[in-house]
Amino acid sequence: MHARRAGGLAGSSGQKLRQLRMDRWLYLMLVPGILYFVVFKYLPMWGVFLAFKDYQPFLGFWGSKWVGLKHFERFFTDPSFWHLLRNTFSIASYNLIFYFPLPILLALMLNELKNELFKRLAQTLIYVPHFFSWVVISGLSYILLTTEGGIVNQLIQAAGGEKIAFLLSKDWFRTIITSQIIWKETGWGTILFLAALSGVDPSLYEAARMDGAGRWRQLMHITLPAIRSTIVILLILRLGHFFELGFEQIYLMLNAMNREVGETFDTYIYTNGIQQGLFSYTTAVGLFNSFIGLILVVTANTIAKRFGEEGVY
Repeated sequence: MHARRAGGLAGSSGQKLRQLRMDRWLYLMLVPGILYFVVFKYLPMWGVFLAFKDYQPFLGFWGSKWVGLKHFERFFTDPSFWHLLRNTFSIASYNLIFYFPLPILLALMLNELKNELFKRLAQTLIYVPHFFSWVVISGLSYILLTTEGGIVNQLIQAAGGEKIAFLLSKDWFRTIITSQIIWKETGWGTILFLAALSGVDPSLYEAARMDGAGRWRQLMHITLPAIRSTIVILLILRLGHFFELGFEQIYLMLNAMNREVGETFDTYIYTNGIQQGLFSYTTAVGLFNSFIGLILVVTANTIAKRFGEEGVY
């Protein structure tokens, strides 16, 4: 009996080795991705210990004094904490509410196009803004919105109105930031949804048409259910980066007049960590930011599973 079990294990191991040998090139293709995550994602995680130390460059990582939760206490009792939390949450909510649904809607509209040439041309045009840097985007925003010859203000004046200082206004800051993201990323965000839509069985639409279903009923009962799991997974992943608004975009649009509503965790980490050298303190701020993302992902994933979706894990 033991001999039979040992023989079975040996046979199973041999079969796995043969399978690995057959698929060796596929596994080899995984190596760059694994190295990327190890070098840029997992190894830097050791840096979170800076949040619990009073890091001094001349003492080094291991020589710096352990201070426990001192930096977290300082951050949570700082008057700027609630101010930063409010600003970051407001801009993140704008992005989630106004940006997230748009790639879905655009993908649905592109999926309805029957002319393949026009469809490919439209896809190419809406993908282009994704490849512009935020420096270019902020420059275009300045050209369009400045009071000194900006196109938008010229149109307002031509319509009989008065110039609006969009770039200096607290009221317009979040709208401008959200509009930039929508223009830059909506087209690129359609890729995964279009891929999901391409997997829908055309016979389902034919059967629905034979039953008398119009375009709206086909959309509601075939198309949307087909991409529902993709929407849920991308929403969960999006929540994981809820507070990560991107330093560059916000920083380029900040000025003395709109800083009160524009200062976020990302810009706060830069000004205090890089410019002032408070490495341990800003590591604690960044760790708090990541912890919030983790909580949101776990919560959203749990809710999704309770509603019968797969989730991300």
